[in-house]
Amino acid sequence: MLHDRLLIRPVEEKGERRSSAGLVIPDTVKMGTRLTWGEVCGAGTSARHVKSGDRVLFNPEEQLEVEIHGELYVIMRERDIHAMANEDPEYGTGLYL
Repeated sequence: MLHDRLLIRPVEEKGERRSSAGLVIPDTVKMGTRLTWGEVCGAGTSARHVKSGDRVLFNPEEQLEVEIHGELYVIMRERDIHAMANEDPEYGTGLYL
C-alpha cells in the first residue's frame, strides 16, 4: 500500500440481531447507514496509528472495493477510519475514537 492507504477485509455480520429492548431484527431488514468493522490487512508507510492486524470501524459508503484472489477488500485512507478496537484494553472500553 502507498502513503496513508489501508487495505481492509470487511467483517460480515450474518444472522439476526437483537435490539437493546430484546426485539429480534432479521438479517433481511435494511438498516440505515451503519458503520462496519473490518481487519486491516495492509498499511502504507505513512499510516501513523493503524497497522496490519488491527480491527477498525469505517463507513461503508466511503470505500473503494477491490477483489483479490476472489476475496473482497476495501481500500481507504487512514483519516477515514472512525475507531480502532483493542482486544486487550488495560482500561476503558477498548475503543479508540
